[in-house]
Amino acid sequence: MDNPFIYRAYQSKELFCDRQKELQKLIENALSGADTTLIAQRRIGKTGLIYRLFDEIKTEGIPLTPIYIDIFATRSLEDLVKVLSEAILSEFPEQTSIGKRFSKFIRSLRPMISYDPLTSAPQLQLTMQTQQEKEQTLGQLLTFLDTQDTHVLLAIDEFQQIRNYPENNVEALLRTHIQRLNNVTFLFCGSKRHLMLDIFSSERNPFYRSTEFLALDKISADAYAEFIQQKFRQADIDIDTEAVNYILDWTRRHTYFTQRLCHTVFNMAEKSVNVDFVKQAAAGILQSDTIVFNQYQQILTAGQWDFLIAVAKEGEARQITSQKFLQKYKLGNASSVNRMVKSLIEKDLLNEDTENGKPVYSLNDVFLSRWLASKY
Repeated sequence: MDNPFIYRAYQSKELFCDRQKELQKLIENALSGADTTLIAQRRIGKTGLIYRLFDEIKTEGIPLTPIYIDIFATRSLEDLVKVLSEAILSEFPEQTSIGKRFSKFIRSLRPMISYDPLTSAPQLQLTMQTQQEKEQTLGQLLTFLDTQDTHVLLAIDEFQQIRNYPENNVEALLRTHIQRLNNVTFLFCGSKRHLMLDIFSSERNPFYRSTEFLALDKISADAYAEFIQQKFRQADIDIDTEAVNYILDWTRRHTYFTQRLCHTVFNMAEKSVNVDFVKQAAAGILQSDTIVFNQYQQILTAGQWDFLIAVAKEGEARQITSQKFLQKYKLGNASSVNRMVKSLIEKDLLNEDTENGKPVYSLNDVFLSRWLASKY
């Protein structure tokens, strides 16, 4: 039996755990024309949920045409236009009626079209000389989608990346174009909570209060435990309740890390799994990832590394500028800690959440957190 615990790309709904409420909410919003902002901590399952949504739309015949773009690697408005063009071409192949219309439209940009030899995905090189041409092309692409005889759901993953573009008007430009559309619904997704909230909830920004919000939290312990036990049972492997509870506690129910530990345990298991077996698997993962953890230390200052150790030992750190916390971990003064926090969040090593209106900090990498807490 193939390993049912997938921690990379989405494969099927049978290997996808729960998220039914979030899935239904996204479908309802899309069908009603309500744009959604989906915010989730890194590796919590955001992209997997998007693909699960697309799978549901296609298999259940929901009257939506889903298009997905990941703009994490884009660096400019020109890159955004290129990625969107490729996604449209991929969704509407040239032999379809919409594809023929799009191919006719795209020829005006004098494209060079090639196809990835591994994935067969189209790759475009577009001729856009001026800033005005790039802005106009973006508007034309969105208008093209809006004028087709299908309702489009356009999911833009890692949307906060537009804040890194050299052009300083991309948010306003996109908002202007989007306001004119009637037949395209947007799903804006991001993993940097502070940036996504600033884009969509700050009065000074163009997207202020323009979408509904959906924060992706951890899967419930009961649902995840049932999923894990079911997958092991299907392979005729007995995993006891204590072992499952240990998995969920040790990975803090963070999707990527839970799936990876389960994947490792499943590969090692024969007939039964107990908590000692899981601990052995967890130790093996930390050992194999040590080279990565040591690399983190090389890119950080001594103070930043010490702060990560402090947060790792706390698990979830609160009141990080209090004298008690600073003295306990010998971290210096509050102003230096605030600077470190900002830098570590930017480096995607630290996660900032809220609890009763107050910030709570944890490491994005649960395995790094466990390694630091055990080593120091």
